Amino acid sequence: MKLLIGLCYDLKEDYLKAGFSAIEVMEFDDEETIIGLEDALSHLGHNVERIGNGRELARRLVAGDRWDLIFNLAEGVWGRSREAQVPAVCELFNQPYTFSDPLTCALALDKALAKRVVRDRGLPTPEFEIVNTPEEASTLSLPLPLFLKPLAEGSSKGVTSHSFINDQEALVPACEELLAQFHQPVLVETFLPGREVTVGIVGNGSTAGVLAVMEVIFTDKADAVGYTALNKGEYLERVSYRLVTDEEPVAAQANQLALNVYHALGCRDTARVDLRCDARGVWHFLEVNPLPGLNHIRSDLPIMADLAGLSYPQLIGKIVDSAWQRWQEH
Repeated sequence: MKLLIGLCYDLKEDYLKAGFSAIEVMEFDDEETIIGLEDALSHLGHNVERIGNGRELARRLVAGDRWDLIFNLAEGVWGRSREAQVPAVCELFNQPYTFSDPLTCALALDKALAKRVVRDRGLPTPEFEIVNTPEEASTLSLPLPLFLKPLAEGSSKGVTSHSFINDQEALVPACEELLAQFHQPVLVETFLPGREVTVGIVGNGSTAGVLAVMEVIFTDKADAVGYTALNKGEYLERVSYRLVTDEEPVAAQANQLALNVYHALGCRDTARVDLRCDARGVWHFLEVNPLPGLNHIRSDLPIMADLAGLSYPQLIGKIVDSAWQRWQEH
């Protein structure tokens, strides 16, 4: 079915021109991503219209404009619920849109809240504590080694080689640096030394299925402690990717854990679930991205789709079909 699809996004270049820093716009999409998505949707036979950011969407909805479907890439600018802003505006005007609802988008961005929900469902996730002040960092009870990251950021913002802490004296300065830079609490987790994968899921309810399980393998040029922002930004030199096949013993557990997390957090249409193994080889939930990056060249979900034999337009088609079917049943 041919749809009129409105694209909602935060364009990196617009915010840079407005005076935002490079790290503040790290999560936002560039022109290449928007063009790639436009081309894919047009290739599928849909009519595509650019809308822009959440404020522009709100202005146009108030003016009476409507679309068959909003394809939402907008990350939002301020607050830990920023990824929920566009879904909330869409629901206010009964405007169909892709991906998860406001509650799931807000929950997933707060990594500690997401982990608590997952943990309450009996699913494995690393032990963690939240640090709000340097004084709290000095009294942490978790055993070393540890891994630090901002509580509510995406795109590996704030995740660097300094995130790995194996020296108690380094803990407080590292927390102080993150607190000062991102003005939000720090998530401190028990470090898991095993393999790391990201799992792509597409669909809703009983039709949700694993697209692929992709292992992130660090080269000798990489920050070996994790999927840092530098590793992501320079992925051609620092990491390689491979699919974990169904024949491998760890595949079934990774598939099931990712699907359980997807359903526990109420994800819709698609999401990417990050997992890592402990020393015994048991997968643990790290975090989920209900608005996964969709750059057709360098984003994880399109990369794993390509490795699985699915073209970029086919991936986008699956997402649109999932969202449209969901709204038809709404």
